[in-house]
Amino acid sequence: MGQPVREYLLTLCVTAAVTYLLTGPVRKFAIAAGAMPEIRARDVHREPTPRLGGIAMFGGLCAGLLVASHLTNLKSVFENSDEPRALLSGAALIWLLGVLDDKWGVDALVKLGGQMIAAGVMVLQGLTILWIPIPGVGTVSLTPMQGTLLTVALVVITINAVNFVDGLDGLASGMVCIAAAAFFMYAYRMWFGYGIEAAAPATLFSVVLMGMCLGFLPHNMHPARIFMGDSGSMLIGLVMAAGAVSVTGQVDPDLLNVKAGGLREATHAMVPVYIPLLLPLTVIAVPVADLILAIVRRTWKGQSPFAADRGHLHHRLLEIGHSHSRAVLIMYFWSALIAFGAVAYSVNNASMWIVLGIVLLSAVGLVLLLLPRFTPRTPRWAEWMVPPRYRRVSRATAPQAPAAEWDEESVAGPQEEREPVPAGINGATAIGDRSRFVEHRRADSHH
Repeated sequence: MGQPVREYLLTLCVTAAVTYLLTGPVRKFAIAAGAMPEIRARDVHREPTPRLGGIAMFGGLCAGLLVASHLTNLKSVFENSDEPRALLSGAALIWLLGVLDDKWGVDALVKLGGQMIAAGVMVLQGLTILWIPIPGVGTVSLTPMQGTLLTVALVVITINAVNFVDGLDGLASGMVCIAAAAFFMYAYRMWFGYGIEAAAPATLFSVVLMGMCLGFLPHNMHPARIFMGDSGSMLIGLVMAAGAVSVTGQVDPDLLNVKAGGLREATHAMVPVYIPLLLPLTVIAVPVADLILAIVRRTWKGQSPFAADRGHLHHRLLEIGHSHSRAVLIMYFWSALIAFGAVAYSVNNASMWIVLGIVLLSAVGLVLLLLPRFTPRTPRWAEWMVPPRYRRVSRATAPQAPAAEWDEESVAGPQEEREPVPAGINGATAIGDRSRFVEHRRADSHH
C-alpha cells in the first residue's frame, strides 16, 4: 500500500507545482489581455484584479493526469477505465466556456447550456450514474435516460454551488480542497480497503483536485493577486462532480457487500452513500446551502435566480463584523466539519464518540460564527510580542497630521472614505507597489 500512496503524493505535488508556477505568467497575461473587470456593487475587493486563474488550474489538471498515466500503480486507472478521458473532455469544454466568460462575459443561460453540454460529453464517454442505493429498497438500477439526467443535474448543481461561493479571496479554492481531501480518504478506503477497482478514478480525481487548489491558493489568499474566475470555479466544480459521480454511481453496493464480509459491515461502510449521493452533497454542503438560499432569496424578491447580489453567506459574515480572513476561516471550519464528519461516520457509525465530537465541534463553530469582530487589548508590557495592529496607539506616538485628517482616519475609518486605485496596465496589485488606496498625505508630508 505504500507505493500507491507515494504515487498519489507525487501526482499531488506535480499538479500543485505546475498550477503554482503557471499562475504568475497567467496573471501577467490576464492583465495584458484586459481580463480585469470593473468593481461591481456586490464585490468585496476594492481594486480591479485580474482573472483567468483557471488557465493555470487547467494546466495543473493536465499535468497531474499525464504524470499519473505513467506511474506503475495508477496507470491501470487509464487502462481499465475511460473516466479520466471523459473528465478531461468535459473539463476542457467547461474551461473554455469559463475563459470566454472571464474575458468578454457570457449570458447566464448560455453558461447553463454549456455546463449541460460538458456533463453530457462525460456521460457519452461512460462517466455516468448507473445505480443508486436507497435505504429500505436496495440498489436501484437506472435506465440510460435516468442516469444521464441525474448525472447532468449533479454536475450542474456542483458547478454552480462552487461558482456561487467564490466571493472572497481564497474561499472557493480552500473549501474545495477540504472537500477533495475528505473525498480522497473515502475513495481510497473503498479502493485499497475493500479492493474495489471502480473507486480508483474517483481517488485520482480527488488528488488532482487537491493539487489544483493547493497550487492556486498562495496567489489567491487575501489580498488576492489573481482570481480564478469562472474558468477556475466551474472547472474545479466539474472535477469534484466527476469524482462524486464515479464513486457513487459506479461502485456496486452488492460488490461491497461481498468485499466487506457481510451485510452489516457493508451497511456500515456505505452509510454516506445509502442516501442517494449524500456524501458528494455533504462535502459541498456549505456551497449548496448558499446556492439554495440565493435562489430562494432572489425568487422571493421577484428577481432572476441568476441575478447577482450581496446576500451570500460570506457577505453575511462580513456584515456581522468578521474580518475578511476570519470569514474565510469560519467557512473552512464548517466545510471541514461536515466533510470529515461524514467520512468518520461512514468508517464507524456505531461510535458515539464520533457523534459527540461532531456535536461539540458544531457548538464551537456556532460560537465562532456569532462572535463579533474584536481587537484584543494587549498589556503595555507585552506589546512587543504581538503584531502592530494589536498595539495601542496614542496621539503622542501617532503620525503627525492635521486634526481634521486624524479625526477622519481614526474615527470614521479609512475603509469607506478613500477611493480605490484605478486599474492600470500593470494592474492594481502586485507588479510594483501593493498599496490599495491613494495616499492623501503625500502632498502634506514634511519628511
